[in-house]
Amino acid sequence: MLPHYFIDRPVLAWVIAILIMIGGGLAISRLPAAAYPDIAPPQVSINAFYPGANADTLERTVTQIIEQQLTGLDRLMYFTSSSNSNGTASIGLVFENGTDADVAVLQTQNRVKLAEARLPSEVVVQGLSVSKVNTGFIIALGVRAPKGGVSSGELNNVVSSQVLDPIQRIPGVSRADQFGSSYSMRIWLNPDKLRSFRMSAAEVLNTVRGQNVQFATGSVGAAPSISGQQITAPVSAEGRFTSVEEFENVILRTEPNGTSVRLKDVARVELGLQDYAFDVRLDDQPVSGFGVTLLPGANALDVADAVKARMDELQKGFPPGVEWFVALDATTFITHAIDEVIITLVAAVVLVFIVMLVFLQSFRATLIPTLVVPVALMGAFIGMEIFGFSINQLTLFGMVLAIGIVVDDAIVVIESVERIMREEHLSPKDATRKAMDQITSPIIAISLVLAAVFVPAAMQTGSVGGIY
Repeated sequence: MLPHYFIDRPVLAWVIAILIMIGGGLAISRLPAAAYPDIAPPQVSINAFYPGANADTLERTVTQIIEQQLTGLDRLMYFTSSSNSNGTASIGLVFENGTDADVAVLQTQNRVKLAEARLPSEVVVQGLSVSKVNTGFIIALGVRAPKGGVSSGELNNVVSSQVLDPIQRIPGVSRADQFGSSYSMRIWLNPDKLRSFRMSAAEVLNTVRGQNVQFATGSVGAAPSISGQQITAPVSAEGRFTSVEEFENVILRTEPNGTSVRLKDVARVELGLQDYAFDVRLDDQPVSGFGVTLLPGANALDVADAVKARMDELQKGFPPGVEWFVALDATTFITHAIDEVIITLVAAVVLVFIVMLVFLQSFRATLIPTLVVPVALMGAFIGMEIFGFSINQLTLFGMVLAIGIVVDDAIVVIESVERIMREEHLSPKDATRKAMDQITSPIIAISLVLAAVFVPAAMQTGSVGGIY
């Protein structure tokens, strides 16, 4: 029998126990940590931007067209959409539990591609983003300046130009959403002046687009060249406009008498925010901020620490006086929740030791079952990594319950061995052999009965099966 094999080879049993402890320790370092297990259905987000469009136009020309292509997606349960007056549209798709999030994103991207031919060119140029997301921010951070320092627009520009891209490249980050807007060249047309020059807003827009382009000018002396050509010089030309003055001097129309109408004659040009819908303040002081969304299955604690460390590095490039701060940190709850469960876990082990010591009246008999507990817990961590679980409140509470089961079996074995040694005066090794012959089947039966209670519940689909 298998118990006899380990009874005759105690060194092998110790080696296996030590290997389980080492493997469990390594598994703990790799397991993701979260408040709750990842039981929510996979979600995919589609985001579109149509500058200048109101909510009704956005709904008819963008949102509805994309929605028509989403019908028939594999394992899609439902989707919700919103079209906003600031030109942004978002569609959230929820798939059935067990769906591969990467496959869901790929299929959604293919459907969005089919809709691009019917979408306005401005939407296609601005870009459509399809990404897998988790609901809610794991951490939200902001940047601020002392009173009388840089303006709200400059703070927004710091976040959009220096912070968002590095943060979004951190492993485990799904995306970083800014609470504000980046800088943009604003052209405020004067309708009275346009009417006096007999021009329309569309003409001004087309003219600015036609002149604000990047040309490929080539080079002088490049092949095919004349015989003896020894020098090749690239030719560079002015590209896209980068300053207010360059936009102001855009020529909109030239009159027969030689005069010209420039953009500054019919409009006011300034460097301002792309969107004025947000005004973020803290203690009545202007600030700018962003929220970080976690990728499914990522370690929330590691991602939050990595974001904070990256912000410390990025602050060296901020304007003087500008500093970052944490506005919301959901990992604080996760840390406290896990700490409370760990305290409960330790308390359970201590209580089990005290109860066994009181009732068994033998320190040696109490110590042996107690040693089983850490080995069993470390083995559980190995199983958690194999099956893709995370360290969360449910898995740790499951370990608290399992301690009692593990100790029960150990107490049955110890009590049986002690009884045989006392009644039949056998050596510990012989008594252990005889005890295992008597109780191996009952212990296996106990384990199977407990499995028969929990395993069928875990076979359920949806969130209930995930929780069990």
